[in-house]
Amino acid sequence: MIPSFKDKIMGVILGGTSEEREVSIRSGENVYAALNSLGYHVKKVDPKYDPDLLTPFDIAFIALHGKGGEDGTIQLELEKRHIPYTGSRIEASKIGIDKAKTKTLLQKKGLLTPDFQMIKKKSDIKKIDFSISHIVKPNEGGSSIGVYVVRSLEESCLAMEPFLAKGIPMLIETYIQGKEITVSILEDKQKGYAELPILELVPKSGLYDYDAKYTPGKTQFILPAKLSKDMAEHCQYIAMETHKLIGAHGMSRVDMIVHPENGPYILEINTIPGFTDLSDLPAQSRHAGITFEQLVEMILNTAL
Repeated sequence: MIPSFKDKIMGVILGGTSEEREVSIRSGENVYAALNSLGYHVKKVDPKYDPDLLTPFDIAFIALHGKGGEDGTIQLELEKRHIPYTGSRIEASKIGIDKAKTKTLLQKKGLLTPDFQMIKKKSDIKKIDFSISHIVKPNEGGSSIGVYVVRSLEESCLAMEPFLAKGIPMLIETYIQGKEITVSILEDKQKGYAELPILELVPKSGLYDYDAKYTPGKTQFILPAKLSKDMAEHCQYIAMETHKLIGAHGMSRVDMIVHPENGPYILEINTIPGFTDLSDLPAQSRHAGITFEQLVEMILNTAL
């Protein structure tokens, strides 16, 4: 147990009202169990049932995915109450959840990211060149919800219409063929950053969507990824550059596609990676000799 937290009450913030509620609950329950096993005084706080955060706690461990959790909303509420919390601060959270804004910053920095367009209404889809394949996804979504490969105007309309009808902007980007990898960044108060291996994802369906991500057996996880030493170091470097570029704090996960000729394209950054049994950051940490309890405590330590 971290000495300065000995008499503090930990609030694990989980659930919420976004489409990622189920994943957030699974993440939060695992964090809650880990903190309990370490001897902390810990409570679960679900903004769906306690929107005003009336449950008393001294430090927040945010396991809240999606809107309300990763977009600066809960961070603002915690700062109003002067409650320390894990993860990125308000501005970095706002940038990280906005894929288009992140990709614009990456392009200005000279970092490779697939070409993209924002789709806010159905008529925008007609402007897309469908001579090549594209990936579509909610601009501010996570957990691979609503991610599709589209090859025609008809497929695009079918994929995007349910979201556009709800006023949810969609991002459409050029499909890049290559190895799908994820690079996790974990800050360590003693060493600066923990050295974590790169994870390669090989979904059996060919697309790393929600089903492939959270259904056991639907994706092959290769740790460490099958990359040359030089390429692995380059991917680690640009992941760190992305983490610093948006001002992320504590932890992040940077997803990439490594094209066989052009190298890595950055897809997005996730400022609150999952803590489920199938999540990437815990798997990478485990491979580096960091237990789940140690991982949780390392992240908790960055709340200060």
